[in-house]
Parts: sequence; C-alpha cells; structure tokens
Amino acid sequence: MTPGASMRVTLLGTGSPPARMDRFGPSTLIEAGGRCFLFDCGRGALQRLVQLKVAYADVNRLFLTHLHSDHVVGIPDLWLTGWIFGRTTPLRVWGPAGTENLMRHLELAYEADIHIRRDLDERFPQAGIDAIVSEFVEGVVYEEDGVRVTAFVVDHGPVAPAVGFRIDYEGRSVVLSGDTRYSTNLIEHAEGADLIVHEVCAPEMIRATSNRPPETTEQIINHHTTPEQAGTLFTQLQPRLAVLSHIVGPPGCEGEVLDGTRRTYQGPLEMGHDLMAIEVGDEITVTG
Repeated sequence: MTPGASMRVTLLGTGSPPARMDRFGPSTLIEAGGRCFLFDCGRGALQRLVQLKVAYADVNRLFLTHLHSDHVVGIPDLWLTGWIFGRTTPLRVWGPAGTENLMRHLELAYEADIHIRRDLDERFPQAGIDAIVSEFVEGVVYEEDGVRVTAFVVDHGPVAPAVGFRIDYEGRSVVLSGDTRYSTNLIEHAEGADLIVHEVCAPEMIRATSNRPPETTEQIINHHTTPEQAGTLFTQLQPRLAVLSHIVGPPGCEGEVLDGTRRTYQGPLEMGHDLMAIEVGDEITVTG
C-alpha cells in the first residue's frame, strides 16, 4: 500500500452466477494491519489472488455473506490448493448458519484427496487443512490487532440468513453490502463509512435477455438492488466513494446500471471491475 493508506480493497470478482471471463464470481480482498481478509469466495477467487501475487499462506481469514453457490464455489480451491502450496495453519471461516455444515461436508467430499496428501504422499500437515468455523447472526464477529469486522443482516428475499460487513481500521471504514435489496439495516450500519461497495442489478436488460418464466425473472430482480435504489442509498449515506459490484445482469448492462444510479446520486462513484483496487486512507485512490 502507498504511505498513509489504512486499508486496501481489491475486487477479485464482480460478477454473478453466469460464468464469464471478464467478471469472475463475487469475492473481495481487504488488506489491513498487515493481514489479508477475504470476503466471499466465488469462481476464480484463487486465480485473482495469484494475479495479485498474494501468497497462499497469507489468506486464512474468510468471511461469507451467505451460502448461495456463486459466493462459495471457490472455497475448495482456496482451502485445498492453499494447503498444497504452503498453508500450515487452519483456514478460519466466519459465516451465517449453515457454514459449519458446508465446511464439514467439504471435508467429506475431499476425504480421499486429504488422506493421500496428508498420510501417504506429500504428508502435508493436518493443521493446514483444518477449518475453524465461527457462525454468527449479527454484531462484531472479528476484532484483532485493531481490525474490527461487524456483520449486519440484510434483505436478500427468501435467502436467510444473509449479511453485509463493515470493516473498521485506524479510523477508516469499508462497507460491503453482500446480496441485498434496498436495506435500512445496511444504512444504519454504514453511517460514516468511507467506502461502500454495493451490489446492483440491471432490471431492464435482465428482462430483455431472460429465458426464464417472467415470474422467476421478477423474483430474481426483487432479491437485488436496482440502480436507482443504490443511488438513493448513496445519497443518504454520502460515502467518500461508492463502488458498484456484484453486477447482476448480462454483458453490456453497465450503461443501464450507471445511468440509473446517476438519476438518484451525483457523488463520487465507480463501476467496479475485477482487480480494481481502492486504497482508503487520507485520500481514496482507485487503480487497476
């Protein structure tokens, strides 16, 4: 990080369930206090970390917003490949109810591979493949070395529990919305945040390109935040920078998203893209 920066936020993946080469699955890396914190672990998260030259062993703190597949499908890669290439301490995972079940069943799914690598072949250490899971509802879920992570409940329709996170360090604060409709609880927890990274959908292009029944299409839209709603939220909170990520919509929907957001918000705004890095300190700078 550059001098004076308290936190570095890198968007590893800004996409949604469809497999795309330009927008990998949702995942965000935050570096603070000399440590790496990973929020969600979608498709390709490990590849993005390799592009950033982040050491496998440095990524052992994972926070999950909810258990939709596009937010967790990269966990086996992070967990297993990180162990094979140098992690000797447990992967610590924080998530809502169901996270313990997820990790224990991954251990069963990869039982043969773990046995071979631990007991018969390379003899990698058991500690490196252990997963320590902490489940939560809402509140401060992590506080070490000046870094505080607070979880707050959001509204992702029938998907419950679903949370967003606020990360505070050295007087700076970053809010990650997770997947949510317009959420008053998010607004309450995001007061005074320097940076807000918020999900968004593109309703018109989703409707125009969907091959699903209309009622299913509307359900998907109603589980997310429209551009106009995102802009209203940003206008109310007035962050030093607002970033749109987890773009729910087909390729080319960015214009609809930006135009809609600008109808209700005129402040500092960025359309997120994979490997965009934001340094949050005395100044906020965007690179990548």
